[in-house]
Amino acid sequence: MNADVTVEQVDTILAGLSETLEDLNNSTVNLDATLERFNDTINRINELAPRLHGVVDRMEGIVARVERIVDIGESVISPLTATEQAVRGAVNKVRRTAGL
Repeated sequence: MNADVTVEQVDTILAGLSETLEDLNNSTVNLDATLERFNDTINRINELAPRLHGVVDRMEGIVARVERIVDIGESVISPLTATEQAVRGAVNKVRRTAGL
């Protein structure tokens, strides 16, 4: 009778193991599909990388030109700012002298 119980226990364990292996197989299939999608995504990113480098290079060129324009604008405004400050100083001095 002990042998029959042991055989039943082994059968039960094997049945459970069989279910576990089937679940593991399904999980592996799902993992394979996920890895394929991930690989496709990585490949698309690799294809985009050179184009993104091109966009970055163009943006750097634009930024450099804008910086030059700003530098020129600052150079042009600098004498006007100095003149404005001199005129304000003279007007303030006249106001103080005249008591206004």
